Amino acid sequence: MERDAEVVMGTRAGAVAAVVAGVWMAVAGAACAQPGFDPGIPPSVHVPPRTALSVRTLVPGAGWGTDNETEERGALSIAKLFMADFALRHGDGSAEDRELGERMVCKSDDAAADRIAAKYPYAIDAIAQEYGLRATHGGGGWELSTTSVADVADFLAAKLRDEPDSLILAWMEQPSERASDGTRQDWGTARLPQVYGTKWGWSDVGPPEVASVSFGPGFTVAAHTYGTSEQQTEDVLGAWSAVTAPMAPKH
Repeated sequence: MERDAEVVMGTRAGAVAAVVAGVWMAVAGAACAQPGFDPGIPPSVHVPPRTALSVRTLVPGAGWGTDNETEERGALSIAKLFMADFALRHGDGSAEDRELGERMVCKSDDAAADRIAAKYPYAIDAIAQEYGLRATHGGGGWELSTTSVADVADFLAAKLRDEPDSLILAWMEQPSERASDGTRQDWGTARLPQVYGTKWGWSDVGPPEVASVSFGPGFTVAAHTYGTSEQQTEDVLGAWSAVTAPMAPKH
């Protein structure tokens, strides 16, 4: 889907950015006035340690996150964003790569990821180096790769800022209701207000582990939870409610 870059950037840098990222800045900024305060998620916001959360604006370096936002965790199917980005910009330009990329992002198709990984085995590490993603590593196979929510939010913010007409963003805006394996794709960061597009990830083996990353007008948000999709939604919406509560109208 082709989109006008100027229109997209104008929209995504608009009023809702002030509501989402700006609210975080307003609350955290007031706290930052206190001596010795370390900027991040405002201290009144409790996010269970099972969940790592990062919020970014389109301004390089402007964002907030939980204390564990840089923690290296399993990339799960979020790694498919890195692989699709590599194939689109550094691959052979084939229609096959575009088709596989769309299947990876919209349907979280593992078979498509396997084919891209076989064709471009160093894709994840190459993207990590290009974007300066310190916790992102290929791990000898995409399914074993690692990243952090800070890396994911930074990566997606860079795409919005520098390549707003990327097919990756278009595909994230058109996810399938269910993934290729039947998993419903409707939880986590996707449940936040004014989200345009989302990519989800989950583990099929071992204890529950899920991830999601979304973008909206002027912001990105990424979450990873050692728990279920329902628990991630609870944690993400709980953080949102706590941050926006001071901005609610008084009656």
